[in-house]
Formats: sequence, C-alpha cells, structure tokens
Amino acid sequence: MSAPLIQEPMAVLTVLLAVLALLLFVERHPVLGRVFKVVPLLVLVYFIPTLLSNTGVIPTQSPLYGFVSAYLLPASLVLQVLSMDLGAIARLGRNAVVPFLAGTAGIMLGGPIAYLLLGRWMPEELGEQAWKGLAALSGSWIGGTANFVAIGRSIGAHEDTLSMMVVVDVGVSNLWTAVLLWFAGQELKMDARMGADRKALDEVREQVARFQASVARPVTLSDLVWMLTLGLGTTVVCTEVASHLPDVGTFITGFTWVMLLVTTVGAAMSFTRLRELEGAGASRVGALFLYMLVMTIGARADFRRLLDAPAMVAVGLVWMAIHAGFVLAARRWLRAPIFFAAVGSQANVGGAASSSVVAAAFHPALAPVGVMLAVAGYVLGTYGGLVCAVMLEQVYRWLH
Repeated sequence: MSAPLIQEPMAVLTVLLAVLALLLFVERHPVLGRVFKVVPLLVLVYFIPTLLSNTGVIPTQSPLYGFVSAYLLPASLVLQVLSMDLGAIARLGRNAVVPFLAGTAGIMLGGPIAYLLLGRWMPEELGEQAWKGLAALSGSWIGGTANFVAIGRSIGAHEDTLSMMVVVDVGVSNLWTAVLLWFAGQELKMDARMGADRKALDEVREQVARFQASVARPVTLSDLVWMLTLGLGTTVVCTEVASHLPDVGTFITGFTWVMLLVTTVGAAMSFTRLRELEGAGASRVGALFLYMLVMTIGARADFRRLLDAPAMVAVGLVWMAIHAGFVLAARRWLRAPIFFAAVGSQANVGGAASSSVVAAAFHPALAPVGVMLAVAGYVLGTYGGLVCAVMLEQVYRWLH
C-alpha cells in the first residue's frame, strides 16, 4: 500500500481543520444545511476523516492523533464541565444505570449466541483460539483495553489472536460509535416517538442554558488565555499526578486516572468564579477540542483491515447487534431518552474517552455521565468477561 499523500502532523491538522470549517459553513447555509437534518454534523465529522485516511489522503496513524487524545480530550472535559450542575446529574437516577447494565448483559450473552450461530464458519486452524479471542474481546467491550489484555492472558490467547481481535474490536465498535453519534442528532424525534420522559435530562440542559445566559459576555483575549491555561494546564498537571498513582487492579490505570482527575478538577472549578468563563464560551472551546478528537478517531479507523478476518467480523457484528437490542429494550422498558441508551452502550463498548465524547454530543454538560459509567464498566469488565469466557468455551465444545 502506498504512503499517504499528506503525512506531516501539522499538515494533517490543517486538513482536518479545513474539513471542520467547511462542515460548519455548510451547516449554517440556508440550503446546504438541510443535509444535517438527515445526517448529524458529528457523523460527518467522524466519517469524512475516515474516508480521507482509507483512501490514502491522510494517514491512519499519526503523532497528531496521539496528542489530541492525550491532551485535547482531557482539556475538553475540563472546559465542558465548568458549567455543569452536579445535583441535576445525580438526579438522572436509574435511567442512567439500567441501560448500562443491560448493555453489559448484552455483551456477556451476545458473544456466546453470535458464536453459536456463526462458529461453524470460523477457520478450522484457529481451534480453541477462536473462543479465547472472543473472550478477550468481551473484556474490551464491557470494560476496556486493560480488561482485554487481562482476560486474553489469563485464558492463554496467543498474541496473533489478540492482534486479530483488535481489528475486530476497532472496526465493529467504530461503526457502532458512528450510529450512536447519529442518535445524538435524532434524539428529539426518537424520544417523541416513544414518549420518553425527558424531564430530568432537560432540567440539566435548562440549568446550563440559564447559567450561560446569566454570564454571557463578549469574549476577550484574557478569557481565551484563561480557557487554554485551565484546560491544557489541568491536563498536564493531572497527567503528571496520574503517572505517580498506583493501578487499581486492572481497572483504573494510566489514562483512566487522567480522565477521573480532570473530571474531578473540572467539577470542583464549577463551584468557583472560574465557572463564569462559560459566559465567554468555555464549552465552545471545549467543543472544538471534542470535534478534533472525533475527527482523529475517524481517521484512525482502518476498515480495510476488516477483510483480514471476515468470520470474526461477522461474529462481532451479530454480537454488537445483540448488545444494541438489550440496550434499546431496556430503554423501551424505562421509556428513557435515547441519551441513556447511547451513553450506557458506549460506556461498555468504548470506555471513558469515547463515552464522554458520545455524552457530550448530546450536550457538553452531560460528559461526566459517560466518564462515570465507563469507570463502572472497567470494574465489571474482567468479571463479566470471564463469565462470558466460560460460556464461549462451552459453545466451542458443543460445536466440536
């Protein structure tokens, strides 16, 4: 495969910013903007970089992408939670928890069901590595990378098996993330169709809107400097502090500590006068960082590699469909807003970083909900994954 046309990190950044600027221009256009009534802005922000990277215009791997994930994501969280109301978020209650747990159950049961349906088409040479690879994937889809590695090693999955499962993990989960981002643009229609009770959710948004209106003012250079200092400075300090904190089992390590720390610091700042930076657009600066993150996630999605493991991809797609069914069924039972299904699902499948992205796609003030649920997923990931592994092994024995 030939080298990408544009490789230098700053050149890649320029391309991504140009794409974002064009999309924002189109969104405001009286005629062209109608497309966003069908396809939400965030979906295009995600998929256009995917198209560019998969056609060789920009790379699927770049130092820029690592920088954005390591620094702009935490900075975005700090700036977006400045105006949040912790009390209102706490009152979201069971609507936040039940779809999340349903998603966990969907992963635990969906893997064995998908393997039972499609296992006969697995390559014979995989042998027991087929169920072991799927078991490791269950750890990732309930918790995160640490759970994936922990389960894979504990049951003896080979390195080449784990490498193949990473492809399935990234490919299938990225497709599902795109669907969840689409939900964010259709939430009012979806909730109205079901008659969902949006009272608690709308209360959070209304309180943020009232606060934004009360402190709104023209942005100054001093405001922008303070926003960047708080966002990036908090990220740097929390990253350094996190490097000295001990791992909590296999659940809370490294970047998870960073996410927890910056969310905590941002929440603490929301009780101080720094909160008034929201009036100058703190959450909009955070949204810019968020858009950049979504674009780099899209650019890293190398869907060409899915052709290397078609049977595993098929199992992954059926598995994800079962997980989605569980989450959406829980939402219907509760008559809950689609927000809770989307964030509960991504907290399982994606982890703290991407679940905060999906939550913020609905409203910046809701980003902490994604982080909190994702941390719960890390705790459940190894236990749920090991239970799933037992069931997968039994399916393998039955098939053979």
